[in-house]
Amino acid sequence: MAVKKIQPVKVEAIAALKERVARGQDYVFTNYRGLTVEQITNLRGQLRSLGAEYKVVKNTFTRIVLDELKLPKADAYLTGPTAVAICRDESGPVAKALLDFTKEAPALEVKGGIFGGGVYDAKQVEAYSKLPGRMELLSMLMGTMKAPVQNLTSGLNGIIAKLARTLQAVADKKA
Repeated sequence: MAVKKIQPVKVEAIAALKERVARGQDYVFTNYRGLTVEQITNLRGQLRSLGAEYKVVKNTFTRIVLDELKLPKADAYLTGPTAVAICRDESGPVAKALLDFTKEAPALEVKGGIFGGGVYDAKQVEAYSKLPGRMELLSMLMGTMKAPVQNLTSGLNGIIAKLARTLQAVADKKA
């Protein structure tokens, strides 16, 4: 049985990728073939502002890293030229930014992603990108929680205003 000798450069590259992937919580896989350097730089800037990192990866190294970190297998999306958006914060806006960028640069193709421990295809990533973000959901929740109190105060103010008008009418009648 022959023992494979692994080159130190490859071990270092896998360790560096593992460190980056470990910092993320969700991942979107894309095909970047056909994008210019300027477009990739622009996309990286957009994703960085959303708390994500866009990294061109070797498929074999990515498979090894996903396996070592006990993340779901995404082998179906690790074919051909692959880049991964590593989401550290909210992943919905990152998926939306990638899909919006495909309109600007049709060469970019979203292959699939890993969100919350599940593997999703391109159509599911698109559906996920259309969901409201965390801040939108919190504002909806706060609006819903605030409504009963607001209705109560406006009701109480109506009663007080009606009482004041009645007292004023009685005062005017006596005068």
